[in-house]
Amino acid sequence: MSPVLAGVLQLLALIAALALAYVPLGDYMAKVYSSDKHLRVEKWIYKGIGANPNTEMRWPAYLRGVLAFSAVGVLFLYLLQRLQGHLPGSLGFAAIDPDQAFNTAASFVSNTNWQSYYGEQAMGHVVQTGGLAVQNFVSAAVGIAVAVALVRGFSRSRTGELGNFWADLVRGTIRILLPLSVVAAIILVACGAIQNFAGIHSVGQFMGGSQQWNGGAVASQEAIKEIGTNGGGYFNANSAHPFENPTPFSNLFEIFLLLVIPFALTRTFGRMVGSLKQGYAILATMATIWLGFIALMMWTEFAHHGPAFQIAGGAMEGKEDRFGVGASSIFAVSTTLTSTGAVDSFHSSFTGLGGGITILGMQLGEIAPGGTGSGLYGMLIMAIIAVFIAGLMVGRTPEYLGKKIGTREIKFAACYILITPALVLVFTAAAMALPTPGHSMTNGGAHGFSEILYAYSSGANNNGSAFAGLNADTQWFNSTIGIAMLLGRFLPMVFVLALAGSLAEQKPVPATAGTLRTENPLFTGLLVGAILIITGLTYFPALALGPLAEGLAS
Repeated sequence: MSPVLAGVLQLLALIAALALAYVPLGDYMAKVYSSDKHLRVEKWIYKGIGANPNTEMRWPAYLRGVLAFSAVGVLFLYLLQRLQGHLPGSLGFAAIDPDQAFNTAASFVSNTNWQSYYGEQAMGHVVQTGGLAVQNFVSAAVGIAVAVALVRGFSRSRTGELGNFWADLVRGTIRILLPLSVVAAIILVACGAIQNFAGIHSVGQFMGGSQQWNGGAVASQEAIKEIGTNGGGYFNANSAHPFENPTPFSNLFEIFLLLVIPFALTRTFGRMVGSLKQGYAILATMATIWLGFIALMMWTEFAHHGPAFQIAGGAMEGKEDRFGVGASSIFAVSTTLTSTGAVDSFHSSFTGLGGGITILGMQLGEIAPGGTGSGLYGMLIMAIIAVFIAGLMVGRTPEYLGKKIGTREIKFAACYILITPALVLVFTAAAMALPTPGHSMTNGGAHGFSEILYAYSSGANNNGSAFAGLNADTQWFNSTIGIAMLLGRFLPMVFVLALAGSLAEQKPVPATAGTLRTENPLFTGLLVGAILIITGLTYFPALALGPLAEGLAS
C-alpha cells in the first residue's frame, strides 16, 4: 500500500468515527446544559464551594465567576510548582523557577499547555496529576461553559441571564469530560500507553552512561489532554513518545479524541437554538477548512521535490516511522486547527509551506473545529462578522438567528477578532527587535523568524504546540508568552460574554423575505471566505517573511 493511500484511508476512517459520534454526543451535551436536575456528587461540590446552581447570572456575574476561578487556578498551580521539592512523589525534582512556574500555571489554566520544560525531567507525580491534569479538566470545562453561555444568548430573549457558571463548570467536568476520559484512558492502556506511579529507572548502558526514564499516570493524562484539546505532554516528545502514543491505532484514536467534542458542539448549538440546520452550517464551515488544510498539508509533505523525499515516500525527517507522512499530516493539521498543542512530529521539520500551514491554522483563531468551547464561540463570532458583511452588501440591518447585529454587537465581535492578532504581532515584533530574545533562536533567516512567530501564535491562540528550535525557557519568553496566553484566553471571553448578554436582552426578530438565510451552502461559503480573507489581511505580511519565504526558496 502506498503512503498516500494509507493516509487517505486513515482520514476516511477518522471521518467515519467522528460521524458516528456526532449525533449522540452532541445531543447528550445539549441535554446536560439544558437540564435543571443535579447529580448527588454535583450537589456535594456546590455545597463545598458555597454556590447555588439554580441562580441565574447576567454576563458580568458569569464573567466574574470565570475570572475568579481561573485566577485561583493560576495561584494554586504556581504554588504547587514552587513547593514541589517539599512534596511527596516529587521524584527528587527541585522546585520550578519562578518565571517558568508562572508560564506553566498560565499555560495550563488558559487551556494552552505550552511547555518550556522537559516534562520527564522537571515535574513529579503530584504536580503532574494533582496540578496539570486537574487543570486539563477544568480549563476545558470553562471553555465549554463560555460557549454554552453564548448559545443561550442566541436562544433566550428579553433577559440578560445566561445560566450559572458554577453549574456549567461542574456539569461539563462531571458529566462530559470525566466519563469520556475514563473510557479513553482504558483504550490507551490497552494500546500500550503506560499508567503507573513508578520512579526513575535506569535502562541499559549507552556510550558509558545509562538512559533513564520515569513512569507516571500517562494514559489518564493523555486522554483528557486530547479530549479537552489541552495539549502538552507527560514527556518532552509529547505524542511522538511511545509511552504516550504507542501504535498507529492509538495515534488515530488520539486525533479522534481531540476533534470529537469541538465538532459535536455544533450539534449541541443547533439543538439549543432550535434549528439543527444552523448547527450543520457551522459544522460544514469547520469541516471545509479542516479538510482543505489536510489536503494542502498532505500535498506539501508528500510531493516535495528531491531524491531523498522520493526514496522516503515524502518528507519524513522529524516524523515517526510508526505513523508516516499521512498520519503526521492529519495530526499536525488537527492539533493546530484546535487548541490542542499535542504533536506526533516536529513541526519545525515540516517543509517550509507545511510549517506555514500549521502556523496559519492557529492564526485562524483555531475555529475549525477549534478548542472545546472556544472553537464554537470563535466560529459564531466569525458568523456574526460574515452576516454583518452580507448586510453591508445589500443595505439591510444584519440579523443572525433572529437577533439584530447592531453597533454594540459588532463592536464586541470586532474587539474579539482584533485582540489575538495584536498580541501575536506585537510580541513577535518585540522579540525580533530586541537583542536578547534572538539568542534563543537556533536558526536564522526565514526559518528563525518562523520559530518566533509560531511561539507567539501558539501562546496567544492558546494552542501550546512548539515549532522546535527555539529555547523558550528564558525569562523573556516565559514571561511574555505567559502574558500572551492569559490575555489571549480571557480578554476574548470578556467580549464573548458581553455579546451573549446583549443578544439575550433582545426580542426575536421575525424572518422576512429579505432575511439572509444562514443555514444554506451559500452562507457556508461566505463564512469560509470571510475567515480566510480576514486572517489573510491580518497575518499575510508576517507569513510572507517566514514560512512563505522559506517555502518558495526551497
